[in-house]
Order: sequence, then structure tokens, then C-alpha cells
Amino acid sequence: MKAFVMLAVLLCAPAFAAGMRVTDDSGRTVVLPAPARRIVSLAPHLTELLFAAGAGARVVGATQYSDYPAAAKKVPRVGSFTAVDMEAVIALKPDLVIAWQSGNRDQRFDMLERLGIPVYVSEAHVLDDVARSLEVFGRLAGSEQEAGRAARAFRERRDALARRYADRPVLGVFYEIWNAPLMTINGQHLISQVMALCGGRNVFASLPMLAPTVTVESVIAASPQVIVASGMDEARPEWLDDWRRWTSIPAVGRDNLYFIPPEMLQRHTPRILDGATLLCSQLEQARTKGASRSGQ
Repeated sequence: MKAFVMLAVLLCAPAFAAGMRVTDDSGRTVVLPAPARRIVSLAPHLTELLFAAGAGARVVGATQYSDYPAAAKKVPRVGSFTAVDMEAVIALKPDLVIAWQSGNRDQRFDMLERLGIPVYVSEAHVLDDVARSLEVFGRLAGSEQEAGRAARAFRERRDALARRYADRPVLGVFYEIWNAPLMTINGQHLISQVMALCGGRNVFASLPMLAPTVTVESVIAASPQVIVASGMDEARPEWLDDWRRWTSIPAVGRDNLYFIPPEMLQRHTPRILDGATLLCSQLEQARTKGASRSGQ
């Protein structure tokens, strides 16, 4: 391992003179002598953002499930976002690694930095962070024009949704990430912002953890008017219908049980607005049902 690391130092360590400086989402200063030509992405949504920012041709390594766009499937793998193979990363001789703050928590980024490999840590907290990430990635990779166009298109589409649903009646929403354990999101999660964009209120917004575990009893007590489920893929999960036994929940009584494929909301990329458009439509359906029943 020592010989491998020493070789990596010789191959990878650039002489960092004056160059571009950016502050990443963890507050660290990242310095590049020139736009990156060999980028390793350590999460599927980061890979997707890089391609959207016009930097796809410079992505030489990515983690498992980096499958969008189609070209991303051909990028060599360096493990999963929870278990990055650092030797595989180093062997690719990157001049930039982009990491996910809340997903790559236990990885040895200090090892990369000791080898002279810059690490940019990314984390989206609000919807505009998606557009901002596109702009920053474009700057880091030298594809500012394409990244700028993508960022503007994202903001315009977000603002159009905000205008359309600004005055709609607010509905309480329970977003179910998974059923066993029963998991949801709090108000700091980006999906909670998507709910608000559509006129939804996250019934578990006040919980302290970003992706907390909850109980059936707490969902019943929260009395959501809409339940939206995630899942593993594009298929509606069977466990969404398990809620039908709890007829006291308004969402169940009005048949407001909806599904959104996870990659449309849980990847913080421009496609999150595809998920937002679908969620907004589902909440409109729920409002129509509520209006028709209240008038009976």
C-alpha cells in the first residue's frame, strides 16, 4: 500500500500555484490551477449534475448507480457512495474529486488531499443550490456557458411552478422514503422545499434528523391529507397500500395515496423539477377530491 501511495503522489500531485479558488459547501477553500480535466464523482446525483453542467466528458470515475444520462453508465466505478474504493479513485489520477457531504460521511478524503487531489464537498439544502451547483461545477470544469444555460433553465422552471401554485390551499403531506423501517424527511430536506413549492406542508418538518425513522402511530397522529411514497425504482411499491387499513388518516379516507419514482425527487439534480411537477399535479388531485367531498 505504501508503494502504491507513493506512486500516486508522483502521478497525481499537482503544483498548486495561483489558480481558481472556490468555497465548497462545507466551507473549505478548494484551489485548482486550471479547469479540471479528470473528475471523479462520489454520488449518482453529482455525476448527473456534472453531465448537466457540460462536464460529462471529463468524468473519469463515478460510484454505483450513476446511471443518468445514459453516457454515465459507461464511466468506470469506484465503489458505492457509502463505500468508496479510494485506491480505485487514486488509480484514475483525478485532478478533482467531488464528494457528497451527507452521503460520503466516513470516507478518507484527507488521504486524497495529502496526495494533492482537491476534493470539493457538495450539499444541496435549498432548490437554488441545484442551480448554484451547476454553475460551480461548470466553473471547475471549464464549461461555464453550458452550465449557465442549465442553471437559468432550472431557475425559470422553478419560478414558473412557484407562481402557478403560490395561492393554492396548503395540504399536509407525509413523504414515505421506505416502509421497514418507516422513514421520512424533515423540514431541512430538499424534498420538503419541493412540497412547499407545490403548496404542501411536511407533517414531520420539525423532527431534528434529516431522514428520521417514525412510527405508524405518529403518522396517524400527524393526520396527513396526502401520503407520497418513494421506493426502489419506477414501480409503485406494494407497501403504499398498507396504509389503507388506517381509515382514520385523511389521506387514506380520500384515496390520496401517491407514488413518485425516487430518482425524480431524491436526486438533487435538474430532474427534481420533474418530480416537483408530478407532486404538484398530485396535490391538485387531492385538493379536487377534498373540495368535492366537503361539498357533499
